[in-house]
Amino acid sequence: MYEKLQNTDRQRRMTVYSGRSDKLKNKAAASVLSADMLELGSEIKRMEQSGVDMLHFDVMDGIFVNNITFGLPVLELVRKATVMTIDVHLMITDPLKYAERFAKAGADIISFHLESESEPMAVIEAIRQAGARPALAVKPATPAEAVYEYLPYIDMVLVMTVEPGFGGQSFMYDMMDKVRLIRERIRAAGLSADIEVDGGINDKTAGIVKEAGANVLVSGSYLFGAKDMKKAVNKIKDDFRC
Repeated sequence: MYEKLQNTDRQRRMTVYSGRSDKLKNKAAASVLSADMLELGSEIKRMEQSGVDMLHFDVMDGIFVNNITFGLPVLELVRKATVMTIDVHLMITDPLKYAERFAKAGADIISFHLESESEPMAVIEAIRQAGARPALAVKPATPAEAVYEYLPYIDMVLVMTVEPGFGGQSFMYDMMDKVRLIRERIRAAGLSADIEVDGGINDKTAGIVKEAGANVLVSGSYLFGAKDMKKAVNKIKDDFRC
């Protein structure tokens, strides 16, 4: 029975998320890495009530990046607690090995790194076959051109605006050229992929990344540290369209 309800919830989430237009809607993704882990259920409710569009779930294996975070059991619990879109960011060496398992555990979107050891098209296909939406993530040192050939096959590009692995880092302004180039390529190809940015996003940097062409903004410490999360979410999303 739970599996049937879970599938219905997933269809509803995917239908809501899949709306596209020439002016892509801005979305706020809250990085659960910055939440109070002892009060995670309450934190999820706070996200929902504050208008957060996506729950950003960072997965680190201690090898691809020098840190370890959440795994499948936590994701399964989070999935049961919310119908929000869950945006899983795999910072792991072999995403192909785990893509299907994360999709089945409740991920709606799965980002994996181009710099990982897995063959990108194989991971993209595995994510789609498992019922989730594939996204390609790139570290700061990886050029925009590296993602071009994959744009027709993915739903989102995640541009890291800090070095992946730890929260609370300073925003890297020089990544905006990469965002602009990728957005220009998406438009030139007649595609409608989202561009997500992750790292150092707050009310001051949000406008900069949206102007460059990003429309999905991941924020952790800024959102969870705000006295009024709803106001903080609105400041990130506002009316600017890419």
